[in-house]
Amino acid sequence: MEIVKKTASGFYNLLLGMKTTLGFLFTHAITLQYPKERWPMPERSRGVTALLTDEKTNRLKCTACRICEKNCPTQAIKIIPAEGKDEVTKKRYPEEFKINQGICIFCGICQEVCPFGAIKLVNKYEFSVYEKKKLVYDKNRLAEIGQGYK
Repeated sequence: MEIVKKTASGFYNLLLGMKTTLGFLFTHAITLQYPKERWPMPERSRGVTALLTDEKTNRLKCTACRICEKNCPTQAIKIIPAEGKDEVTKKRYPEEFKINQGICIFCGICQEVCPFGAIKLVNKYEFSVYEKKKLVYDKNRLAEIGQGYK
């Protein structure tokens, strides 16, 4: 009697699995063929960090106030302010600005605390490299990533 119950239960589960399989057999596939197709990131997604430039002067918005560096929980941001001011904008600017994407946790605190809107986590998520030292982006690379963002 026990063997009949186990056999009936086995057939029931087999038919249930086949029903589920047939239900998805004739539907459109949802798998993306990466890298030819890429998932569109939502607007508020947190990807790689970028520096934004002012559209009028085409200079970095960053004034090297170092607030983002002080508030970064992993100390991924390193800023060295320049000695003087920019001739065009008459504002301070960073001589050196580096972000280590390898230790960044993409929390968005740097973006939130920046009073000038100079730093943004853009929706680019593909930045893998073979060497860790290539994950340290300087200000030129960060400004290049930030082109086209506001």
